[in-house]
Amino acid sequence: MIDLLITNGLVIDGSGSPGFFAAVLVEGETVTVQRGDVSNLDAARTIDATGMVVCPGFIDLHSHAGLTIMGEPHHDPKVRQGVTTELVGIDGMSHAPFKSREELERYIWQDAGLNGYPPLPTDWLTVAGQLAKYDNSVAINMAFILGNSPVRIWSIGWNDRPATAAELEDMKSVVREAMEEGAWGLSTGLDYPPGSYASTSELTELAGVAARMGGHYHTHTRASLRSNGLLAPWEEALEIGRGGDCPVHLTHYRQSAPGVGSHLDYIGLVEDARDTGMDVTFDCYTYPYSGTTPTIGLPHWAKDGGPERLMAALRDADDRQRMKREVTRDRLENNWLTNFKQPQNMQYDGMLITDIANLRNQDPADTLFDLLIEENLGISTVGLGTNAQTLYAFVSHPAGMIASDSILFGEYPNPRTYGCFPIVLAEFVRAEKHLKLPEAIRKMTSFPAQRLGLPDRGLLRNGFKADIVIFNPGTVKTHATKEDPKHYPVGIDYVIVNGQVVIQNGENTGVLPGRGLRRGRAST
Repeated sequence: MIDLLITNGLVIDGSGSPGFFAAVLVEGETVTVQRGDVSNLDAARTIDATGMVVCPGFIDLHSHAGLTIMGEPHHDPKVRQGVTTELVGIDGMSHAPFKSREELERYIWQDAGLNGYPPLPTDWLTVAGQLAKYDNSVAINMAFILGNSPVRIWSIGWNDRPATAAELEDMKSVVREAMEEGAWGLSTGLDYPPGSYASTSELTELAGVAARMGGHYHTHTRASLRSNGLLAPWEEALEIGRGGDCPVHLTHYRQSAPGVGSHLDYIGLVEDARDTGMDVTFDCYTYPYSGTTPTIGLPHWAKDGGPERLMAALRDADDRQRMKREVTRDRLENNWLTNFKQPQNMQYDGMLITDIANLRNQDPADTLFDLLIEENLGISTVGLGTNAQTLYAFVSHPAGMIASDSILFGEYPNPRTYGCFPIVLAEFVRAEKHLKLPEAIRKMTSFPAQRLGLPDRGLLRNGFKADIVIFNPGTVKTHATKEDPKHYPVGIDYVIVNGQVVIQNGENTGVLPGRGLRRGRAST
């Protein structure tokens, strides 16, 4: 007997090819697609998908849910969008490997405004240990990429200095072991210490190790290089890829604001690299708002040594004055804060830094510094970060795919946390017609699966894993906005993960069939 039979739906298989009418059979965790009459088949359960699209589950190549999903395993903001697999460890911020629990918890503390906290205890240190935390304990599949920050902490520590030859060899061994335990490549976030202290040559060496083991280089580039030219951060990424003979993935790629170069410059850089034979891809998020920890805007010297050094700098009068001179105004203006935990500060959730400063009768920089102290670095910031007028060009480009860069806490998170994928279907496909539906689905399914190297996901093909989304192409929509971000989408009726129905008639069933997806010695 078949476990699940999906009938009468338009199957769009994730390849980019036009849809076709067929039945989708689920037996255990695998899929069979069958055209023609299926009335003779006996199934434990049947879903009538008349008027609906049946497609592979969406794969998010930029997620900050690696810790928060441990505390909220049903993962409603993402699975209700149709997401069935996420990549965590991005921005150089993976939470393994570490030599001690103390070091792991220090690292969690430093970037708490971006990645949050897991439920206690933090009882893993290795990549294999973190992946095991997800097995049949969360709603979706979790793929892991190794961040260069823990690699640096392992071999060098938290300080801003070059690696010695011996330390570089040690870091390369850490990369090899992580890849063997299941990592899918190497990530960097070159605005976030201590990973940002790495030189181009250091990263080239590490990316080369990942490439030789089948991985790719996934990068949030080094913004400080813009003083050398608008495209210099992205050019460094390509230099690392060439030097390490490593595929390159540019994450949250976009034109940041009107007049900041031309969007054609960014797209041309990728196209020129691909024309030379480089394996270069990118992702973009589908809202014009950026989101991160507010500590990203503080100078590197204040973080040289770890979170304790940053807290000391925030409290020291001389260091504060120096930071106030170095923090750019764009970090303080048109950015709102969220995720306050202290009762006296909860009134500020969703407010602009400048408006909070007015309420507190303070300079905006002092307000930010004080709030970081009071909230122990745990607040998040959201603001304008993309030119909405050119976003379509990145979303629709053949080398681009969709990724949420979602931060899953606070009362006023970035609206893309709840709406990144359905807005593609509703706005970029149905309303604005920048994309045909099969191509949009490819960008959210088989293309990211190809980037990672997932052998059996991202397509509805015989023998592939049963990660499936069933949605109404005429009604799918997100209501998540800047002012009111915490809204689940409509029109996504069913989401199936590893053959089990997680979303049924738009509601969470409570099952937790997800697992850690592993490269290397363990299979997916």
